[in-house]
Amino acid sequence: MLTTIARFSPFQQINWMFAGLLLLAVVLVGCGSGGTVPGEVPASALRPLTAEFLSRQAIAYSPYRSNNRTTEVVTSANIKQDLDLLIAANIKLIRLFGSGDTDSKLVLQAISTYNLDMKVMLGIWMGPKVNPDTANQQEIARGVALANTYPNIIDAVSVGNETMVNWNTWAPVAANDMVGYIRSVRSQVSQPVTTDDNWAFFANDTGSYQTMDILHEIDFVSMHTYAQTDTLFGNKWNWRQESVAASSRATAMMDAALVATKGDFWAVRNYMSNHGFAAMPIIIGETGWKAEASNGETQRAHPVNQKMYLDRLKAWKQTSALATGPMNIVYFEAFDEPWKGSDDKWGLFNVSRQARYALKQAFPALVGDGTAYVATDAVYYIPPVISPAVTANRYTVYAETVTPAEARPSSVLAWNGWNTPATAYSGDVLISPAEGTASREITPAPALWGWGMALASTTNTLENMSLFSAGHLNLQIKTTYAGKLEIGFMTGDVLGGTGSDVYLAISPGQYGYMNDGAWHAVSIPISSIMAQAAPAFGQPPTVTLDMTKVGTQFVIADRYAVTGNAAGSVIKIYVDDIHWSRL
Repeated sequence: MLTTIARFSPFQQINWMFAGLLLLAVVLVGCGSGGTVPGEVPASALRPLTAEFLSRQAIAYSPYRSNNRTTEVVTSANIKQDLDLLIAANIKLIRLFGSGDTDSKLVLQAISTYNLDMKVMLGIWMGPKVNPDTANQQEIARGVALANTYPNIIDAVSVGNETMVNWNTWAPVAANDMVGYIRSVRSQVSQPVTTDDNWAFFANDTGSYQTMDILHEIDFVSMHTYAQTDTLFGNKWNWRQESVAASSRATAMMDAALVATKGDFWAVRNYMSNHGFAAMPIIIGETGWKAEASNGETQRAHPVNQKMYLDRLKAWKQTSALATGPMNIVYFEAFDEPWKGSDDKWGLFNVSRQARYALKQAFPALVGDGTAYVATDAVYYIPPVISPAVTANRYTVYAETVTPAEARPSSVLAWNGWNTPATAYSGDVLISPAEGTASREITPAPALWGWGMALASTTNTLENMSLFSAGHLNLQIKTTYAGKLEIGFMTGDVLGGTGSDVYLAISPGQYGYMNDGAWHAVSIPISSIMAQAAPAFGQPPTVTLDMTKVGTQFVIADRYAVTGNAAGSVIKIYVDDIHWSRL
């Protein structure tokens, strides 16, 4: 993620005598019998976090409001509006991610100019080291200058954000390079210094991270943990809570989410205590819960669920001390950020600066959820409905013409472009269809990896298509799209962790497909498509094809890694008369 801390309620000031006792307690707990780990790093070697940093509610903040940061001009007036809202919510510590002149510098100037009661954890944005390392060195120079210009506002400095965890394949920073960056910054500022990264890096969960090298350079750990996001990638924790009655399932899910978050914290705390860093404080530098699904978080993301997670974090922090929990929690995030696409909708305020349900007590007149939510509106996992086996010889997915003795889907189907923002768009068009009066026009809007469009149940109804395994998937298609197209369907319940992608890449000349701009009838053996079945994105590797559970009856896509096509084509594709046949 790209976010930070949120405080959830007023906290009592933490005096240094109490903090010292807590540090001592953690040393004793981390060392088992009360001894010391060889090479133990004492608290005296660490720059202490201020009492205000530890006691204030904290949140990640970016001043951008549009879907294009490169063209948006950040203004001092907008920044002041944002910070006034946060202060009114008793959130008085913000985490910034970079030290740019066009954003973070303006935030700090506004805090100073308007004498706002706001503290800052300043970020210094790091990218992969290149030669010459101009961009990183310029960013360091900007960050150092800001830290030294505003020492009474900036309470801590973080060098880099999620740069060393192994899933960062787009802009990783090698640990040995990060050591140099941290040393450079720390030698030039007086504030405590850290680097923000995923909990897995700080817990060295793979055993191959250079975690110790980094711990020796920082004053405190700022770890990220996202229980909600983890639900998209396997079964790290049981978010579905199927054994719990539906009336209590949302509560059970959110309780389990906090347990998962605590588990990540303790993985880090235990690793540090066992390797000589029991005295080093830990904050959670990012955690949050989406108010709206923007990347497949259906039955999880909702304003009420967001409040439930926030309240649980608040309670954890209020009852915890260094020995039992993080010293502070940076909630992700303050405001929605449209420029993040599928990583949007984490905000406690929407992009229009309306408060969400989680802040309704502080802003009863500003709640922008559009609904007067109550606690029972929280969403939770609802198992799919399994329909009886389709016994007709023809199963029509998209066609106006009614064929005698055909079957139609048991639930309403909807066309959906993959991802948010969608990587493809569609609509009915009335120009020379293959049958009836309309055909479906599909317009790719590809991401770097490609695009996809699905026609799927709107009610999580799964169709039993087992009698069609020896049949064909048929459609009419008209396009001049260059190269292969993937055609198929999906089986299983993606929300339930059983989803399979069942797509076959076909070339012009195969199965009747041609890309000459005329209508062509395509008929693909379903057995050939089934042979390509694989676990859907984010599903466990043990998932297998199940033809008794088809929830997405038609998919057309172009994943470049599969098709080998050149990236970026937006040539329209027209489809019509989509149906399954048993013969």
